Amino acid sequence: MPAAKNRVRIIGGEWRSRIITFPPKADLRPTPDRVRETLFNWLGQTLDGKICLDLFAGSGALGFESASRGAKRVVMVEHDSRAFRALQANAAALGAGAVELRRTDALEFLRADYTVYDIVFLDPPFRAPYLPRLLAALGARLAGGALVHIEAPCAPALSPQWQVRRSGRAGAVTHQLLKWTGHEA
Repeated sequence: MPAAKNRVRIIGGEWRSRIITFPPKADLRPTPDRVRETLFNWLGQTLDGKICLDLFAGSGALGFESASRGAKRVVMVEHDSRAFRALQANAAALGAGAVELRRTDALEFLRADYTVYDIVFLDPPFRAPYLPRLLAALGARLAGGALVHIEAPCAPALSPQWQVRRSGRAGAVTHQLLKWTGHEA
């Protein structure tokens, strides 16, 4: 059984208090409970009917939390094979029918996918310069008024199509909830 540090508790919805596990990996940092609680207070406690994308799924904490809270569909993208196998095992254990898992690179996924999302979670590896490219590529995949949650060491530079709705800091992590306004122009 994995050590306690490789476990995350789902904090709300159908699977409240269920535990998901993930492999030990240096740059795999699950979104802390406090940040998830804040995020789902910002988003609302239920995500009924929403289509969500967890682009760097890692532990799966945000994707499984979204499915637990009623999201219609949650696409979870993870490149690492060990983390992906853990996501598969957790999805099976939860009976997560709304969860779709994709093992691929995040940017390649965005180039090939044509789904329109209501909510996107971006928590890329902190040492990789993904955010500017991801934010530029996301616009075509977002529904009008879509929300994007970002976790990063510092707030990224944003183009005018992005509106910061909420922001916070937890330790070394800055998190922001952005609204896509590109469809309004």
